[in-house]
Amino acid sequence: MSEPVRVLVCDDQVLIRTGLVTIIGAQPDLEVAGECGDGQAAVELAGRLHPDVVVMDIRMPVLDGIEATRLLAGAGVARPVKVLVVTTFNLDEYVYEALRAGASGFLLKDAPPAQLLHGIRTVATGAALLDPEVTRRLVGRYAARIRPADDGTPDDIPLTPRELEVLRLLADGLSNSEIAGTLLISQETVKTFVSRILAKLGLRDRVQAVVYAYRQGLVT
Repeated sequence: MSEPVRVLVCDDQVLIRTGLVTIIGAQPDLEVAGECGDGQAAVELAGRLHPDVVVMDIRMPVLDGIEATRLLAGAGVARPVKVLVVTTFNLDEYVYEALRAGASGFLLKDAPPAQLLHGIRTVATGAALLDPEVTRRLVGRYAARIRPADDGTPDDIPLTPRELEVLRLLADGLSNSEIAGTLLISQETVKTFVSRILAKLGLRDRVQAVVYAYRQGLVT
């Protein structure tokens, strides 16, 4: 039996934090490694407890969730931690900043418990997850804020034609099963293509792959 995914819960609202801890702790494959009420405490606890995933609120005292995420998962962090941002606020700016800070996932607090648990498990595997309500709008606008590469053309991208096709579909917001159905290939084959794309482009997850596709003009 594999070890449970260890989760650190960070939210300044005690009732919400308690609810999250209860939901997560009831799962046989998940374990609550710790809990706290501000971003600074999250950074300190993560350094001591080494959780697999941090469930992070955004608006908190002492240190907000965006800055805490940057310290835990941002560029240059020696041992980055996977962060799933869970917030009440469906605001584009929060989503942009969470992604820039290094978050692997973004969910709204009104998401059903099953979606939260799926999000934790998804992020723990190294994949990315965004709330379906904001995914397409967010990624398009976020990518549009980034200056396109000066010399980025499909000819400059080190991917095969099939890999480019998968990347375009991924950037259009399709799931692995939808990509498999579109290309008439198996989901396992899609997973292999996605892994190759991330490895070749030096990207961390699907979110970065989508942003890359927009930057290179593969999708608009």
